[in-house]
Amino acid sequence: MPVHTVSSADGVTISYTQDGAGPVALVFVHGWLGSGAWWEAQRQALVDHHVVVQVDLAGHGASGRRQVPSARGYIADVQAVVRAVPTSRVVLVGHSMSGAYVLEAAAELASVAAIVLVDTLKNVEQVVPPAQIEGMLALYRSDYHTAIEQVAPQWLFGPRTPAAVRERLTREFLAVDGETAAALLAPLYQLDLRAGADRATVPVRAIHSDLHPSDPVANRRHFRDFAERILPGLGHYPMLEAPAEFTAALVATLDELALG
Repeated sequence: MPVHTVSSADGVTISYTQDGAGPVALVFVHGWLGSGAWWEAQRQALVDHHVVVQVDLAGHGASGRRQVPSARGYIADVQAVVRAVPTSRVVLVGHSMSGAYVLEAAAELASVAAIVLVDTLKNVEQVVPPAQIEGMLALYRSDYHTAIEQVAPQWLFGPRTPAAVRERLTREFLAVDGETAAALLAPLYQLDLRAGADRATVPVRAIHSDLHPSDPVANRRHFRDFAERILPGLGHYPMLEAPAEFTAALVATLDELALG
């Protein structure tokens, strides 16, 4: 599939793939330590009727590295790719940490018609204590292998997560060092998620697993137009764990929004 590059606001080179044709572009943005390749099953399923774009954020995949990762930088990465996409209607699909970044990016992009959150921003009113955040990042810096192999699985994988997906993700996570992993994640906690939700003007939909509870009532207090779908038994990576099931949920969501 065609690979493209674009310069982010600070000059970092952002790599993305673009395939397909249609009036609506689906711009998929991976989560922490991922890449656009996480959405390959969705590309194959959707490319006949949509432009499908798979982004590598700075510091991930084939994109350039930012000396100091930042939330503003990730947001600019998404915006740079969207501005290069040759359609006037875009759906931003953000997984995990990138749910926050696509939400912020959309505020400055007139072409965005909707946002789809994937297992993220389950309750924008929930505040993670700073000590808990720093404790997690400190563990990544000091004992990353233990964190990934023994601690993270209970938070990331569900009863239906295939062994092959567990093994793949563990291998990808361990391909970086703990300092880098912590630095790439830390910017997420600079953002005010509630304020970001309050600013959203387009429909926001979510496709979640039930590994951790969501609170759609809380989210509707902030998003103007919000609904969610739940995929039971999966973990934090539904697009990899059950690609056909996840893609069907995404297609149903797009159809409901008249963006299919």
